[in-house]
Amino acid sequence: MRRRVTWLALLVLVVVLPVTGLVVKGVFDAQAERNLDALLSGRTQLAQQLARQNVAPAALVRRVDADGVRVTLVLRSGQVLGAPPVDASSEVRQVRATLQAGLRTKGAELTLSADTSLLAEASGTLRRTLLISGAAALVITGLALVIGMRFALAPLDAMTGLARSIAAGRRGGRLQPTRDDTELGRTAAAFDEMLDALEGAEQQARGSEARMREFVADAAHELRTPVAGIRTAAETLLRLGPDASPRRRDELELLLVRESQRAGALVDDLLDLARIDAGLELRLQPVRLKAIALTQVERLRLVAPELTVEVLGQEVEVEADPERVTQILTNLTNNARTAAGDRGTIQILVRMVPGEEGAPAYAETVVQDNGPGVLPVDRERIFRRLVHSPTARGSGLGLPIARGFARAHGGDLTCGDRPDGRPGAAFRLVLRFR
Repeated sequence: MRRRVTWLALLVLVVVLPVTGLVVKGVFDAQAERNLDALLSGRTQLAQQLARQNVAPAALVRRVDADGVRVTLVLRSGQVLGAPPVDASSEVRQVRATLQAGLRTKGAELTLSADTSLLAEASGTLRRTLLISGAAALVITGLALVIGMRFALAPLDAMTGLARSIAAGRRGGRLQPTRDDTELGRTAAAFDEMLDALEGAEQQARGSEARMREFVADAAHELRTPVAGIRTAAETLLRLGPDASPRRRDELELLLVRESQRAGALVDDLLDLARIDAGLELRLQPVRLKAIALTQVERLRLVAPELTVEVLGQEVEVEADPERVTQILTNLTNNARTAAGDRGTIQILVRMVPGEEGAPAYAETVVQDNGPGVLPVDRERIFRRLVHSPTARGSGLGLPIARGFARAHGGDLTCGDRPDGRPGAAFRLVLRFR
């Protein structure tokens, strides 16, 4: 780039300087010709004026004489005053006039001669000066460009060095321009911003990779238990064969079914998480939240008749995926039942909350129980994948999946204290109106 800019600038000068020199020389020659014509014309007018004033011929010649002008006055009597007459040529410019007044000068012939060789010499001197100054300008400009471009493009050299150091594995370097109001300063600042974004993305990718490896290891560990149970039950059945007692066979078959269901549920959860990570496709339609909550009440009464379940609030309709919303509430009510026990109390509150300071309203569904609650330090941790308490029977994927479904709708799922201040946990599902 440095060489291209230098050669381009010199090429422009090579074209511009001769054109400028020709223009200057042409203007100079034209102006010199006009000045000479003006001088001869002025001397002629002065001679006519002096003749009208009846100035003596000799005095007239002396007063009309000027540097570079030969004055020749030929009286009617043939007497010649002033310089001897010369013939006109390419190097002599002459102006002839007949004096119109004066006792002795009327009818006299006045000849003014100017040597044009002086103009030619001045034009030649100007031409040589332009050539020498043009060549000197090219040399000086070339040197100045080489030195100036080295300093002007120093940020680009620094940018190149920094890019090579980063490619070599050295991270953290920045250009940090002192000025960002120039083209190179803005380029350097944009380069630093790009490096920040790239290194941030790299750190996020490494973090995601580490989390994915940890998740895969934890998922494999979670699957190992049901798979091991299935394998043990199957091997025992094969070993016992037809000699196994009906009671023992029933126990082993029940174990096979239970462990296969557990493994299948875990695989379904992993598939849901994969869909969330890949970008969940929602089938949106009008959904009545209170109706879904009432369906959960009926389900819980079947599996835990002594459990107290209440649905409070008003009916709220939103645009959502009914299957995913049902999965969210199923997970929350199952967790609430585990926390409260089969004889505990669960409340589901459905309401529309007006937005603050002109923000749009949103639908809120709160599932709360009278269990031991969730410690503040654990209220975000429980939404991490494969995180659960030692007493929990789940895989630790239900809450992450539920939050993923909520955020896919543009809402959120959080955990906190009960709004009424009583002991227990409250899970708050927010869905935005579309």
